Amino acid sequence: MVPNVRPKRILGSVLVASAVALYAPAPIAAQGPSAARPSLDYEFFKTQVEPIFAKKRWPDHARCYVCHEVSRHGAGPLSLERMPAGTNAWTEEQSRANFQTVSKLVTPGNPLQSLLLLMPLAPEVGGLADTHQGGRQFASQDDPDWKIFAAWVRGQKAGGASTP
Repeated sequence: MVPNVRPKRILGSVLVASAVALYAPAPIAAQGPSAARPSLDYEFFKTQVEPIFAKKRWPDHARCYVCHEVSRHGAGPLSLERMPAGTNAWTEEQSRANFQTVSKLVTPGNPLQSLLLLMPLAPEVGGLADTHQGGRQFASQDDPDWKIFAAWVRGQKAGGASTP
């Protein structure tokens, strides 16, 4: 069951996300030329990160995709492509579009400055989940799926290599 969306809560979430984006410390790239900014690996995203959006994580929560599919989420910052009818995976073109969308919600190299990881993370462990309509998807940074997101943001490559 998907809860009714409340306009005031959506507005509140947008305001909190905007404040985090405005007042968070400067991204790695802004820290100077000597700071190496890892690149985000598309293959790692496609094989490890993207499947988490379609995964049923908790019995009392909807899959991320249920709420974040573009026709349900409007033009929200995490609007995932609609899966083709009768499938449970995205096409190559859709995965590339999802990669572009999701990449905008992270600060490469810094998971704790990345809205993708902060919004569904419980506040008592550093997240903003109380402003996330989908609730506390991650109770801790030790959650295996949160760790996959964090590895991607830190520059993990498909096949296990990471960016220096």
